[in-house]
Amino acid sequence: MTESETRTVLLRGGEVHSPADPFATAMVVERGHVAWVGSEGAADAFATGVDEVVDLEGALVTPAFTDAHVHTTATGLALTGLDLTGARSLGDAVGLVRAHATAHPGGRILLGHGWDSARWPERRPPTRAELDEATGGRPLYLTRVDVHSAVATTALLDLVPGVTSLTGYDQEGPLTAAAHHAVREAAHAAVSPQQRTDAQRAARTHAASLGIGTLHECAGPDISDEDDLTALLALAAGEPGPRVHGYWAEAISDGKGAARVRELGAVGAAGDLFVDGSLGSHTAHLSEPYADAPHTGTAHLDAAAVAAHVTACTEAGLQAGFHAIGDAAVGAVVDGVRAAAERLGLARIRAARHRVEHAEMLVPETIAAFAELGLTASVQPAFDAAWGGEDGMYAERLGRARARTLNPYAALLRAGVPLAFGSDSPVTPLDPWGTVRAAAFHRTPEHRISVRAAFTAHTRGGWRVLGRDDAGTLVPGAPADYAVWRTGALVVQAPDDRVSRWSTDPRSGTPGLPDLTPGGPLPVCLRTVVAGQTVFVGPKE
Repeated sequence: MTESETRTVLLRGGEVHSPADPFATAMVVERGHVAWVGSEGAADAFATGVDEVVDLEGALVTPAFTDAHVHTTATGLALTGLDLTGARSLGDAVGLVRAHATAHPGGRILLGHGWDSARWPERRPPTRAELDEATGGRPLYLTRVDVHSAVATTALLDLVPGVTSLTGYDQEGPLTAAAHHAVREAAHAAVSPQQRTDAQRAARTHAASLGIGTLHECAGPDISDEDDLTALLALAAGEPGPRVHGYWAEAISDGKGAARVRELGAVGAAGDLFVDGSLGSHTAHLSEPYADAPHTGTAHLDAAAVAAHVTACTEAGLQAGFHAIGDAAVGAVVDGVRAAAERLGLARIRAARHRVEHAEMLVPETIAAFAELGLTASVQPAFDAAWGGEDGMYAERLGRARARTLNPYAALLRAGVPLAFGSDSPVTPLDPWGTVRAAAFHRTPEHRISVRAAFTAHTRGGWRVLGRDDAGTLVPGAPADYAVWRTGALVVQAPDDRVSRWSTDPRSGTPGLPDLTPGGPLPVCLRTVVAGQTVFVGPKE
C-alpha cells in the first residue's frame, strides 16, 4: 500500500451520506477502508489519534460513483480529439471537421465522434465527398453518437481492402455492420500507443474530477482490441485514479475460451457482446418494424447462441453479459439465459450475476424474467434525457406509444431487478449526478425512481454486479472510495407527485442527497478518493 493508503484520516464538520448513521457528520478512514462514521461530538475521541484531520467546512461526503459502462480510450479520444456532440447542423459539423483538420496537420489519422443528424435541420449526415473536401483528402473516421455507425473519408476506405463487398457498406451514407467494424479496425490500428495512453489518462483524470471512483471498461473485438484492454488495465494498476474493471465482449463456448478471457485480465465475457445494434442507427432488433423504416433491425445472436455463451461462462465461474436494446433482442437474451438455467439449474445462473447492457425495450414478461434469472440491468438514464420524450429520437424511430415504454426503471425496481447505472461514454458524457437526475426525472413519469434509488444504482449497483456487496457505501469495513462535494441543502426527493416531492424532516431517518430538480445546479466535486488515496483535488475557490 502507498503511504496515503496507510494513513489514518478523520473527516469532520460536514455531512456524510451513510446508511450506518443518517445524521453522520464525520468519518475515519484507515488503511484504505472506512473505519468509523458518526457524529461530530464522537469525532473528538479520534482527533488526537489520527495522522490528519480534514475540516469539511460543511461539504457533503458520498461514496464515489461507479460508471458501469464506459469505453475508456474512445472517451479519452473524444476529450482530446474532435467532438461533434455540440454540432447543431450539418454545416456546423463539417466546419468543425475542417477546423480540426487544419489544426492537426500531417499524416496522422483524424478521429471524431458524436454527430447526430437526427438533431440537425438537414436530417442527414455528411457525405463522403463533403468530408473528403473538409479534410483535404486525409483519412477520417467519424462515429455517430451511438457508435453503431460511422462516416469515413475515401482515404480511410482505401486502407480497407474489399470494404465495398461487406455487409453494411454504403456508397455515400453511414457504414454499419461488418463494413463499419472493418473500417473501425483500420482506424484504431492507426492510433499510436502514445495516443492511446494519453487518451486513457485523459479519460481517467476526467472521471476522477466528477467523483467517479470505478469504471467498468466494456471492451471487445468489435469495439477495441486486446492490446487496448490490457494496456488500460496495466495503466490503472500502475497509476492513481479510478479503479478499472474490464469486460471482454467475445462469445465463448468452453473452458478454453473462458481461460483466455481471464488471461486478458477481464472479470467477465460480457459488456458489448452484441445481440443487436442501436435505435438511432436503425439496427436495434425489434419484434415489429420501425416507425420510420420498413424493417426490424439487425440480429447478431439468437437464443441458442446466448444459451451456449451463458452455459460456458457459468460452468467456468465467469460472468456473462450482452448488449441488447430492442425488444426482440432482449427476448432472445431471456430465452437463452432461461435455456442455460434449465440445463445448469436456476441457482447457479442467479449466483453468477449475469448482466444485460442497455435493456431499453422491455415488456412485463421480460422484466419478470430478469428478476427470476437474477440478471442485472446495466442501464444509461442519460439515453432517455437525450432521446426520450414525445418528440425525441425514440418517438421518431418507434412511434410515441412504443417510445413511452422504454427504460422502465420503476418497473424494474418493483420487480426486484438490480440496476447498475453508467454512461456508455462517449455515447453520452461521464456525468454521474446528471445521470441520477435523468432517472429521477425520466421523460416518462411512470418510469421515474427516487433520487435515493438512482444514487444507489450509480454507486452500490456497480459493485453488486461485480459480486461485491460490501462496497459502494460508507460503512465500517467498506473500501474508502468517496467523493467530497460542494452542494446546497440536502433533501429526500420522491419521484411521484402523489407523495411529498421533497422533505428535509430529519425524523425520516433517511440520509439526504442534493436537490436535483431540473434547472438547478449540480454538485461540484472538491475531492475524489479511491482506496484512501486522493486521485483528484478541485481548484481552490
